[in-house]
Amino acid sequence: MPFITLFWLLALPQRLFVASPSTIMMKGYRGKLPLSIITVTLCGFAVLALLYSERLSFLSSSSFLKSKSCARRTSAVVKAKDETTEKNLENLELDDRFEFDPEECDITRGKWVFNRSIKPLYRDRSCPYVDRQFSCVKNGRLDLDYRYWEWQPDDCYLPRFDPEVALEKLRGKRLVFAGDSLQRSQWESFVCMIEWTIPPQKKSMKRGKIRNVFKAKEYNASIEFYWAPFLVESNTEVNILEPKKRIIKVDSVSKQSKNWEGADILAFNTYVWWMIGLRLKTLWGSFANGAEGYTQLDTPVAYKIGLKTWANWIDSTINPNKTRVFFTTMSSIHSKSRDWGREDGLKCFNETKPVMKKKFWGSGSNKDMMSVVAGVINKMKVPVSVLNITQLSEYRIDAHSSIYTETGGRLLNDEEKADPGRHADCIHWCLPGVPDTWNQIFLAHL
Repeated sequence: MPFITLFWLLALPQRLFVASPSTIMMKGYRGKLPLSIITVTLCGFAVLALLYSERLSFLSSSSFLKSKSCARRTSAVVKAKDETTEKNLENLELDDRFEFDPEECDITRGKWVFNRSIKPLYRDRSCPYVDRQFSCVKNGRLDLDYRYWEWQPDDCYLPRFDPEVALEKLRGKRLVFAGDSLQRSQWESFVCMIEWTIPPQKKSMKRGKIRNVFKAKEYNASIEFYWAPFLVESNTEVNILEPKKRIIKVDSVSKQSKNWEGADILAFNTYVWWMIGLRLKTLWGSFANGAEGYTQLDTPVAYKIGLKTWANWIDSTINPNKTRVFFTTMSSIHSKSRDWGREDGLKCFNETKPVMKKKFWGSGSNKDMMSVVAGVINKMKVPVSVLNITQLSEYRIDAHSSIYTETGGRLLNDEEKADPGRHADCIHWCLPGVPDTWNQIFLAHL
């Protein structure tokens, strides 16, 4: 038994010392030798403690031999623990985002991350409600990478869109999207993201020129879209007129608002239809005055008056205890490819990746108009949740309908596709695509 032998050997010099006839000669070492013996003995106890703590058998000669390098081994263990701690701290520094909180998370700050594992909840071929205008793959687009980018905010985790959670949130409720064709694409996206979970006999869709209603019968929920490109009235809602003939009745929403009343959730937008020129024809009072009664105003001024009319209706009509109100900021337009350093005239044609430059802002998004929205909403009495989708959409030059769209009820022909400068649609988005991310943010707010 090596350990007992060790202690016998440690005690042996003392026995020899007592029996030695030279005791007188060794007198000078009496004070030093016991100290050495005590030191060696303590080391032996240290070896025993280490062996016990490591759960090794001191009866094994090989284990005992390993214990000779105890200092080196202890150092390695401490070093390994330090490295693990450092790695954990590094991980915390790399990703210190918190769970989504609309009051705390700045959704505008972040980046698009490519993730091939993302599976869209629908496809333009599988969802029957996607307009041909947004059905890029069905219309011939071959590159599909635009579907696999996810928005990752710097501050927080943005939860994935869960259809069942969305339907439960809407149980017994009426959700109305109101606005232009971009708002219609968000409505179509929302419907497509949930409808595939509902059996055919438990859902319905009724479509019209102005109002569209999807119903999830089992949930007693309706998800509607109401066409109101200016939110206020105009002479170009039913029969689309060329821009020069459009007149906006900036003092009234009464025609549209009767379809918004009674909704539990209202989601509005308006922007792109205002951007038809530097000045707009605006009207107070009746359209009976026709061409004689309008006044031309600078676009931001007309926009502000129109938004104030909408805001006054919200403040005077909506009970915030019963109805939640959302406003989606302007969707980015990418009609000038020189904004991101490409040959001018191509617009968004043939783009396959987002812009990676932080805070990229193209010429298609008017900051003055965005300031108008902020100014009006900040003065409202009824709380309005702003879905600020502009900056994250700015980066997505790759995700527009481009030449894979229709015009006048037909797909672009080969000659038109060969001239993207004139015919590429860099306003609207492919579905599935960027509007799905808008709805991801929307649901997170709900």
